[in-house]
Amino acid sequence: MSAKSATKFLILSALVLVLPVVVFAKIGVGVGVGKIQVDEPFKSGGIYDLPVITVLNTGDEPAEYQMSVQYLTGQETRDDMGQRPDSEWFIFTPQSFPLEPGKVQTVKTTVTLPTKTIPGNYFAYLEAHPVKKSVAGQTSIGIAAATKLWFTIAPSNFFQGLYYRFISLYTRYHPWDTIVLAVIFVVALLWFISEKFKFQIARK
Repeated sequence: MSAKSATKFLILSALVLVLPVVVFAKIGVGVGVGKIQVDEPFKSGGIYDLPVITVLNTGDEPAEYQMSVQYLTGQETRDDMGQRPDSEWFIFTPQSFPLEPGKVQTVKTTVTLPTKTIPGNYFAYLEAHPVKKSVAGQTSIGIAAATKLWFTIAPSNFFQGLYYRFISLYTRYHPWDTIVLAVIFVVALLWFISEKFKFQIARK
């Protein structure tokens, strides 16, 4: 066998070994929660934590995953589906993450409503999708899995929205808010004492 033929044979042998991996390797995604339906109405200005979503890499190769808010095509014309919530209302923790094959990642979803929102029923998909880098370096999204989300926003005015925002922040950050108020009080007290002490010295 000539050197040229031997080289071709080695190349073909290498391709036979590599091609099955390339052809059959796949990226997959699954979510552990099929739907989330919130029974108690949300209030404008409120901050709410949704049930945790579990994302699973169902494929056989590692991938980078992202969370996003998606909508049903033609949803705005369907009264039975509800309105589209703004994607800016949602915060995913983490928003993106790597996953090895067969591994899972729990994702926390927080909904922060503006102090003034349109009341009514809302619907959206909380979607998990793998993101692959193409040859050109651009991101491409193929398959995805999503959790259906339904919730209702109760009627309220702007001032009620401010009230619910205050209550939400107080509930979340207590006792840190109490500590901050205490620090502000101590600083104000020290400032008052120092100013009074200066005034007494000036009189003497």
